[in-house]
Amino acid sequence: MVSTVTRNARQLRKVLAENDSMRPRDLAAAVGVSEADLVAAQVGQEVTRIVALPDALMPRLTALGPVTALTRNESAVSEKTGVYDNYRPGDHAAMVLNEAIDLRIFPRSWVHGFAVERETDKGIRRSLQIFDAAGDAVHKVILPLDAEPAGWRALVEAVATGDPSDYVALEPRKPVEAAKADPSKAETLRREWDRMSDSHQFLRLASKLKMNRLGAYRIAGKPYVRLLQPEALDLALEALQAQAVPCMLFVGNRGCIQIHSGPLQTLKRMGSWQNVLDPDFNLHLRLDHVAEVWAVDKPTRRGKAVSIEAFDAQGALILQLFGMRNDSVDHYPAFTEIVNGLPEGTAEEALQ
Repeated sequence: MVSTVTRNARQLRKVLAENDSMRPRDLAAAVGVSEADLVAAQVGQEVTRIVALPDALMPRLTALGPVTALTRNESAVSEKTGVYDNYRPGDHAAMVLNEAIDLRIFPRSWVHGFAVERETDKGIRRSLQIFDAAGDAVHKVILPLDAEPAGWRALVEAVATGDPSDYVALEPRKPVEAAKADPSKAETLRREWDRMSDSHQFLRLASKLKMNRLGAYRIAGKPYVRLLQPEALDLALEALQAQAVPCMLFVGNRGCIQIHSGPLQTLKRMGSWQNVLDPDFNLHLRLDHVAEVWAVDKPTRRGKAVSIEAFDAQGALILQLFGMRNDSVDHYPAFTEIVNGLPEGTAEEALQ
């Protein structure tokens, strides 16, 4: 068992050396520091500080060729392999948009950046790691072990800050916002819901009514939403895999949303984890964190956008599943059929 230490870099390096088989995120939690604290403690050794600006990083990643994009939250990890091509900048929201790497990036949460080179039994593992103001991982770019190091070195030299400090200044972590709703505005919510022409309008609608996503779902009622049993998420994944129904799977945090589009070929349950283990896509999902699951139906110009959305016990969004969309339709009949067959929950379960 690792004892709690202060955020002293020398102590953290000692802890890292003594627990080199533990995943950094797990070790940080055991020690009582952030993951960024552990990474920063190694600056000047295996780690170099880099700028955390998406506009500076994303266009340069294309030259690295195929890499792994990793985005996670407390309950789900999405890993996609591909090339960082077609970056589109934006002050509030930027994106990488291609068939393999599909990201929605929120630059204000990209605060601390590091280039990491770590010796492993199989060779040197190189990665770029971005953290938010609280030191939580926002996004990581992981190179294959056989990647040509010259391109990596050129990129790191271009984006290095020159800051040699092994300590990272952090802000308190923002708590998860619990479900927020106003039952007196339920009819207004439903009326405005009917008028939506794009699923992206929903969050603006909820905000205008002083609600959030989960709060709005809890009061909208059928046919807009349907509460499902928590195990419905795993049942949906199994059905998608068994029937070879393609989907869009969203995993995100405050700084990045990563989207997988396509089928789910290989599912493998390992204890409380459900895993998708496909050649270019891995998902690692903590099923025991799933507390609330909703089937959601939003109108768009191109038809219904049907989704399955899972939340943890604190109200944080774990992941979203949609049917595979294209340029002409926002719905996929086989996906909707799977959703319609999932077991319903009760209102009491949503409020536990």
